[in-house]
Amino acid sequence: MAYLNLDMDVLRTLVTAQQLGGFNRAAEQIGRSQSAVSQQIRKLEDQVGELLFRKQGRGLIPTEAGDVVLAYARRILELNDEAVVALRGRAVEGVVRFGLPADFAESWLPLALGRFKRAHPAVRIEATVDRNRRLLDRLDRGELDLVLTLNNADRPDAERLASLPMVWIGPASGEPVSVPGEAIPLVVFDAPCFFREAGQAALDHAGLAWRVAFTSGSLHGLWAAVEAGLGVTLRTAVGLPAAVTVLDGMPATPTVALSLHDGGRDASPAVARLREIVVESLAANLPA
Repeated sequence: MAYLNLDMDVLRTLVTAQQLGGFNRAAEQIGRSQSAVSQQIRKLEDQVGELLFRKQGRGLIPTEAGDVVLAYARRILELNDEAVVALRGRAVEGVVRFGLPADFAESWLPLALGRFKRAHPAVRIEATVDRNRRLLDRLDRGELDLVLTLNNADRPDAERLASLPMVWIGPASGEPVSVPGEAIPLVVFDAPCFFREAGQAALDHAGLAWRVAFTSGSLHGLWAAVEAGLGVTLRTAVGLPAAVTVLDGMPATPTVALSLHDGGRDASPAVARLREIVVESLAANLPA
């Protein structure tokens, strides 16, 4: 059986078009004309003997065969890029001390750290999960090299990555946690905490009474109390466990900035590479 060798450039164009929402944007991103991109797609369709896209309105959407090709294209490109990074990263060594809040520690970010470790086996990663203020204090003392935080984009060393909406969170069971006419029970971190302050301010602004029903020093404790129906809490929607859910009909709250910090120090090659992988992972996993 003769096997086809799919064109990597075409696969990258396909994935880029899906990520950006169209071939026009993909053409701009990769520096080619729209006609050149269309020719690439036709070439790939000729190779596989299937129509990969069909018209819908003014745009194109994948056919069933197109969905299959896209799924494999992402895997092929990921392996290709990982191989290139691994070969380039063999010369990178040292220690990277990385700090991050618990909101990100249990979702997709560990996969990013694993990807970094595979690509740079000579680098030792020391990851610390803590509250934002403590992480920044350790960064300023030189105990950490790179820190991901929420609500600190005004620092001189901040690289702002995203603005995340704050959302009210309750138990996924749908059981009501408050009785009409009574104060809304809150599950909060120990003070000081900007989520706590923002939630209380939003309720005050809406003229709603509230009370602190449960205080925790850890995110695990927060989720457990919400799951048990002890109250509602305010966080971002990143990394929510299955036992809790975003609530509708609650007072509006502001967004919170997500940023990376290096303490204003020159980054070593290992720190610079981890920074790139963290930023890439955030861009791929956070809502647009």
